[in-house]
Amino acid sequence: MIIKSYELNKINLKKNSIYLLYGENEGLKNKVINDTFKEFLKNTYRYDEKEILNNKENFFNTILSKSFFETKKLIMVLRSSDKIVNIIEEILEKNTEDTIIILLANILEKKSKLRSIFEKNKNIICIPFYSDNNQTLNNIANSYFKERKIPISQEIVNLLVARSRGDRLNLNNEMNKIENFTKNKKKINIDEILKLTNLAENYSVTELVDNCLAKNSKKTVNILNENNYSSEDCILIIKTLLIKAKRLNKLQNQTKNNKNIDQVITSFKPPIFWKDKEIVKEQIKNWSLKKIENLIYKINEIELLIKKNSSNSINILFDFIITQSSKTNN
Repeated sequence: MIIKSYELNKINLKKNSIYLLYGENEGLKNKVINDTFKEFLKNTYRYDEKEILNNKENFFNTILSKSFFETKKLIMVLRSSDKIVNIIEEILEKNTEDTIIILLANILEKKSKLRSIFEKNKNIICIPFYSDNNQTLNNIANSYFKERKIPISQEIVNLLVARSRGDRLNLNNEMNKIENFTKNKKKINIDEILKLTNLAENYSVTELVDNCLAKNSKKTVNILNENNYSSEDCILIIKTLLIKAKRLNKLQNQTKNNKNIDQVITSFKPPIFWKDKEIVKEQIKNWSLKKIENLIYKINEIELLIKKNSSNSINILFDFIITQSSKTNN
């Protein structure tokens, strides 16, 4: 059953126990989970989909085990995809009344088997989380600063919104930094904001990712060699790669209905900067929809890997970037 995120307050949590939350708006997902399921958050179990696929028995033990001392359990399945469909079908045959299960997924296409199961079954809940539009983000930002009496210009609000990439999580992170910085300050200017937040783009990282996705392996290797990236930069690089890959996924989806690539790029929201249009066009030409979907999955795996192997994160990431930038890998 499909419902909107703002309709969750109408749902009987005791009756409905399995949820699919999918889409790219991580900030809104977090808000909905914290607001709707807050009474269960103290008793939460988190699994990555890969863990479940590797050890299904352990997952089912967690779901079905009962304790006199526990309240209702909340189980969250991260990075869910069609690979977990068979396990979800098994769960639906069991009694899970003591457990709330939330599957978290990124973009799921209409043909997704996982999405289809949730949309067709009236006993389980499917909630899409699309990007916030600029007006929504503007309202969130203006309300945030007004409530806290932070003296900030509309120019800065517009910049925050433009760079938040349609996700209130990014916006909230930057607003929190500004709030901490502006205590006891009567005025704050845009230069201070750029230094304080992640809004001043790291151009070497952006250039690296753009050339990787454009399959310009020579330029990609040159950028890697010319910049003294640290292990701390790895997360920024992989996050930037994920954001750009998701954008490319959206663009590829739009080209299915409109073969005019220039038109698709020009009308894309949020707008693509004019100087980036040529390299974005190369990216669209070099990646099929299926391959970009596979890339997004691989990026999530690499992010987990570099977090677990911080001492070797640069080598892991560089090997991945170079491999993806090669045309022979396509």
